Amino acid sequence: MTASPTRRSLVAASAAGVLAAPSLARAQASPLVWRMVTSWAKNLPGPGVSAERLAQRINAMSGGRLRVDVFPAGHIVPAFGVLDAVSTGAAEMGHTASFFWDGQLPGAAFFTTAPFGMSALGHQTWIEQRGGQQLWDELYKPRGVRGLLAGNTGPSMGGWFRKPIESVKDFAGLRIRVQGMGGEVYAALGATPQSIPPADIYPALEKGTIDAVEILAPVNDLPLGLHRIAPYYYMPGFNKPNGAGEALISLAAFEKLPPDLRAIIENACQSEHSAALAEAENQNAAAIVELVRAGARITAFPADVMKAAREKTVEVIDRKALATPVAGRIVASWREALTAGGPWARVGAYMEHALRGA
Repeated sequence: MTASPTRRSLVAASAAGVLAAPSLARAQASPLVWRMVTSWAKNLPGPGVSAERLAQRINAMSGGRLRVDVFPAGHIVPAFGVLDAVSTGAAEMGHTASFFWDGQLPGAAFFTTAPFGMSALGHQTWIEQRGGQQLWDELYKPRGVRGLLAGNTGPSMGGWFRKPIESVKDFAGLRIRVQGMGGEVYAALGATPQSIPPADIYPALEKGTIDAVEILAPVNDLPLGLHRIAPYYYMPGFNKPNGAGEALISLAAFEKLPPDLRAIIENACQSEHSAALAEAENQNAAAIVELVRAGARITAFPADVMKAAREKTVEVIDRKALATPVAGRIVASWREALTAGGPWARVGAYMEHALRGA
């Protein structure tokens, strides 16, 4: 008996389905794979955690179509090699901090933080609402990369010091590990800034290679044990009032993606920035108490230090503005945002102070 056309169609469709199933399984099992190199030790509280979580967000939001594998500092490139790796295509993505590149790309530091600058919220407002992202894109485009906010450790402390700081004169010859424009300010105060990856800080302090360390906030500082060697924990962190993390993305790799995967990466970065900032606020509240119990001596910088640091900051930023035309536009935009946000920031600070009854 000859099969009817309808029956033959059903058999063919069934066979096609059987053959297609393995193909579909193979497609699902073979996602597009990106490498993310970072400037952090694996799961370093704050930025190291953000790097891992950002990759997980992208993996989940893409339904497995894009898998991001994370390589901590030293696994593919050193901590300060992330920009070059993404720029040359050795990695499609990085997680780092923009101030590491300020020597190569004057003005880059502003996209992490700047001395006596904006809070985390004010900084995000500049990036997203007042033209900061467009300038960030302009600065990085010649290197074939794009930077996005992707994590935040909040305001930093002023750092750990072996000996108390009684006046600005105590900075003369002081060897301090510090990053970003804060290092330029410390240099102007007479100190000798040192650029040391996070994983190498404790040995340097222990051996006496450095006298002081500025890194991040209490939750990031606590596991490093710096209080055991340099117990004087100064505030405020005038050099880093904000701690924005940076996702670096290869423009060549990004432009090959379909629109929905591009949107997923951008939204994952934005989500991680928000989540990390809330996490930092929560964890710092507990970490500062634990550090005091462990022997940290929380101390305010003397008034003459703050006055001198503020004056030197103006000079440092003025010089930065003269470095290149784009650096000049970044500084002008940043200063305009700082001024525009100032009145409401001061009102908000007063309200929080008043409502807490302090």
